[in-house]
Amino acid sequence: MAEFVFKIDGELVTITAWEDVPEKFDHVIKFEPDPIPDEHTEEDHAEMALWNTRLQELMEKERARSN
Repeated sequence: MAEFVFKIDGELVTITAWEDVPEKFDHVIKFEPDPIPDEHTEEDHAEMALWNTRLQELMEKERARSN
């Protein structure tokens, strides 16, 4: 199961679905998307390719909030 942990106003908030990731947060603590299955398709590869972009977007939001 995916797990994303954010620090929001001093509290740790755990999210298990990408769709529920908050727009505003202080820090990304944990970013662990679902692993690609052993038996996987080209669609699974495409989905996994998105995760790096998503992490970079979160890190950019964190940096912007820190400034």
